[in-house]
Amino acid sequence: MSDLVRVEPIALLPTPAGCAVFLGNGKKVIVFYIDPAIGASINAVLSGELPPRPLSHDLFAQTLDAFGAQVLHVTLVRHENEVFFARLIIQAENEIMEKKVVELDARPSDSIALAVRHKAPIFVLPEVWESLEDMTEALKALRDQDEPPAGFGV
Repeated sequence: MSDLVRVEPIALLPTPAGCAVFLGNGKKVIVFYIDPAIGASINAVLSGELPPRPLSHDLFAQTLDAFGAQVLHVTLVRHENEVFFARLIIQAENEIMEKKVVELDARPSDSIALAVRHKAPIFVLPEVWESLEDMTEALKALRDQDEPPAGFGV
């Protein structure tokens, strides 16, 4: 995994069509767009908020915990026609089974929502990372505008 680019959520900003997720590694920032509900789910965890009832991602994370499983990492593996593709890597180990690592095809938004709940790293394949435009200046310009609405922004 040393050749993968490790990224962190830098900002989650509302847009007219959903939520912009900015991921960065300290040198470059990329962006993609997700459903506003998933953006709110990710932001809640990053902000330390607890919803009054478990959200879908909370339920899935609790289910993983109950089965002795954890999210090892998420990797963005492809970008095609403005759509991102991710792989969710889960490891399960409990008293009745040997360690098992499972790789699942998953939406990046759901993968990130689970990664932040399990404090798991997020990676991007180098060829995908290099193919994407650096959005550092665009994010800076957005941040220099009015503050985003309450509840958004990492």
